[in-house]
Amino acid sequence: MKKFLVFAFLLFSVLNSFAECAMGAVTFFPKQNTVSQNSLFIVEAYGFDQSLIESIQKDRKAYLENEEGEKVDLILVEILYGQKSITQAVFKPTYQLKLNHKYYLKFTEIPGERNFKELKRYNSKIGKSEPVAWEVTEIESERLLKDLSLEFDKTEVNFYGCGPDAYAIFLPQNVPSSETWYKAEVYDEQTKTSSSFILTEWQGKIQVGHGMCGGAFKFNKDGNYKVRFTPMNIDGKEHATTEWTAFESPYKTAVDPFYIKI
Repeated sequence: MKKFLVFAFLLFSVLNSFAECAMGAVTFFPKQNTVSQNSLFIVEAYGFDQSLIESIQKDRKAYLENEEGEKVDLILVEILYGQKSITQAVFKPTYQLKLNHKYYLKFTEIPGERNFKELKRYNSKIGKSEPVAWEVTEIESERLLKDLSLEFDKTEVNFYGCGPDAYAIFLPQNVPSSETWYKAEVYDEQTKTSSSFILTEWQGKIQVGHGMCGGAFKFNKDGNYKVRFTPMNIDGKEHATTEWTAFESPYKTAVDPFYIKI
């Protein structure tokens, strides 16, 4: 009876966790609402919404439109493929944006395919969603400090019903007040392969790995890895790439609380 109750509890946890995993989501960067005349823009798609980036590789175009109806086409710079159901498309404007103008991100429509007309994102300051847009307030973005660095903190795993999150955590040092992006390159010592993805701070941390439902990097239980970062401002002006930092798979010493030996 005891084993049955434990199994029933775990089954409920799994079903509840699955419900918390969205089928898809699209995130837009910069996260801040102001940009320079030469800012880059990132569209990050998870799950089923990765179809948006797939369509950009084919016929769909991205562009910015200001309140006067002037359009600025966005050039696709690169696509970065995460290792767990997530993809990024990086864009730059075809020409400088106008100062003191507000630009809205839009995509062209493709007949017969899903379209993304109403692009919105949640604004925590006002407590509701609003159109994806940026105000151009600067000629160029703040440059990164020369002594910017990243300090390795720890690896961690958190187990949930339908899967764990697993990260190697780094703490940025001497960062500017403006938004900073970190292009992380992770090298797998076992497979001799590498993968890259642009990360941003979350609660003062850079998390290299994946969440319960998706993420940039996956780890094998007994794997060994190393990572290096190329920090950049939102204009794409890069800081010197860091040295490699080696770390063990977060799973090596993790204990799964959902494992039951029967």
